[in-house]
Amino acid sequence: MPFQSFIDYLLLEKNYSKLTVKAYENDLSNFLIFNAAQFDQEGIEDANYSQIRSWIVEMVEKEISNRSINRKVSALNTYYKFLLKIGEIEANPLAKHKALKTSKKIQIPFSEAEIAIVLDELNFQEDFQGLRDKLIIELFYSTGIRRIELVKLELKDVDVSNKTLKVLGKRNKERFVPLLQSVIQTITKYQEARNQLEVIKDKDHLFLTQKGVKIYETLVYRIINEYFSLASTKVKKSPHILRHSFATHLLNQGADLNAVKELLGHSSLAATQVYTHNSIAELKKVYLNTHPRSKKK
Repeated sequence: MPFQSFIDYLLLEKNYSKLTVKAYENDLSNFLIFNAAQFDQEGIEDANYSQIRSWIVEMVEKEISNRSINRKVSALNTYYKFLLKIGEIEANPLAKHKALKTSKKIQIPFSEAEIAIVLDELNFQEDFQGLRDKLIIELFYSTGIRRIELVKLELKDVDVSNKTLKVLGKRNKERFVPLLQSVIQTITKYQEARNQLEVIKDKDHLFLTQKGVKIYETLVYRIINEYFSLASTKVKKSPHILRHSFATHLLNQGADLNAVKELLGHSSLAATQVYTHNSIAELKKVYLNTHPRSKKK
């Protein structure tokens, strides 16, 4: 069955996460249901572009965002490419499709001052929860780690002697990120408090709840939002904004783009370049303040 083979391909060959594969399944199911209702066709393997276009039009009329529509069509396109690869179809009906235009969302990073308020001025309690929360914030800002990567961290991933952190990124790709001495100190204090928990069920995981089970993504989001609400008026206060701040601040200080790419765990420079718009703004400021012909001189 082509559909099940496709799911196995995503999981086993492409190393996609179960969450990502589930999203692919949902998107393909949406088109399957639409196609059956509108064109009385059981499968989607023989659908043509006209049918797909009708699906897109229906989603637009339902006021689904262009970004979401593009994601769904992209999932369908990946399926047809797979069918083409295994010889199930002779042509991809989406070969000449152009994605709908979307407005680029500019993520506004925290300023260095806002980071300093949270890490230097807020009083974190010296107990398990306070030390855990502080370490989470420090790791986000000092390593650029993703939220899911932080949740999956295990004790063995921390190498205090070499001051490095092993991170398991997308598609199970490992990378090693250096740790600042200040972060090492917080790690040591946190591990001491962690060892004092009455019950530890998930012994291998670095970050736990007070019940001794591994931390979860919504709690991590809540922690970041809670602390940064005390220091920032920005609308979005999330772990990703901290990752964005990490990259932007490094680039503002002259870090090499390739080095930042490796630290972030990106597979291509294109993914890293989205963080350069703030760096360009900083460069313009330096340029206008230092160039001999600048009117600001």
